[in-house]
Amino acid sequence: MVRFGILSTAKIGQQAVVPAIQDAENCVVTAIASRDLSRARAMADRFSVPHAFGSYEEMLSSDVIDAVYIPLPTSQHVEWTIKAAEAGKHVLCEKPISLKAEEIDRLIAARDTNKVLIAEAFMITYAPVWLKVRELLGQGAVGRLCHVQGSFTYFNRDASNMRNIPELGGGGLPDIGVYPTMATRFSTGKEPLRVQATTVRDKDFGTDIYSSVKADFSDFDLTFYISTQMAARQQMVFHGTDGFIEVKSPFNADRYGAEEVELTDQKHGRSEIFRFPDSRQYRRQAEAFASKAMGGAAEVVSLESSRANQRFIDAVYRASEHDGWETV
Repeated sequence: MVRFGILSTAKIGQQAVVPAIQDAENCVVTAIASRDLSRARAMADRFSVPHAFGSYEEMLSSDVIDAVYIPLPTSQHVEWTIKAAEAGKHVLCEKPISLKAEEIDRLIAARDTNKVLIAEAFMITYAPVWLKVRELLGQGAVGRLCHVQGSFTYFNRDASNMRNIPELGGGGLPDIGVYPTMATRFSTGKEPLRVQATTVRDKDFGTDIYSSVKADFSDFDLTFYISTQMAARQQMVFHGTDGFIEVKSPFNADRYGAEEVELTDQKHGRSEIFRFPDSRQYRRQAEAFASKAMGGAAEVVSLESSRANQRFIDAVYRASEHDGWETV
């Protein structure tokens, strides 16, 4: 069993990740840390976790954990990932693990120097939905892939929410722009060469609230838009010469619709729907991470893949500053 410590009492941890770890077969939460001991104890009691710490440093120096899950604000991810690695702990860190691709080089160095596992928590890469999409594309189910189209939107103008605070790493591209990019790269095994983009920022917050992106993957194009101030919507479509694949609830499984992959094969005149009720993508993520940390062969998101994904996002920001293409 891999023993996890949770670095903060953040909402994403309480709502999704901690319950998933507690439900997993090969890992368990043994400690909660907060800068406020009473908050750490309250969360620990809620999930029947034996240890609570009143500082992050105290938990990292303890021997009651083997790994940490980091759901801190994005601007703190690199700092605390390195500190955890230097303490000899494996690290599962919320996405995006960094706000700049070059910062991930520091994480790779910390991983290699301290001989620990560091992975970005992209839960979609463990979801049966996306494993099915990758399988279908690999089988040539749509013929030659020509175009990928995506969207991810929600509405949030809460000034106190970290997503609307630039200093904490807020903004639409760090929060949700990383999903269409990772999903496309994961399912196709391809990398973008260049991008065009338009980005709009909120006049009060200063964060990016809308982006429309076109990316050239050489063999196909990806176009997607994201927004933090539009009605909620998620969709991904993979369109080829013989058919297309539609992913109905691609990122927040079962929140934006059923967990379904629909294949339309026009060449052979067939349509098929693959349903994945209760896919438990956060549990699958925890189990894969724990298996890898214990020396298993499980597939996790490598820091090298994370760096490539962040290069994509960095290029979108640069492309938004001018007309024309920007090299990734």
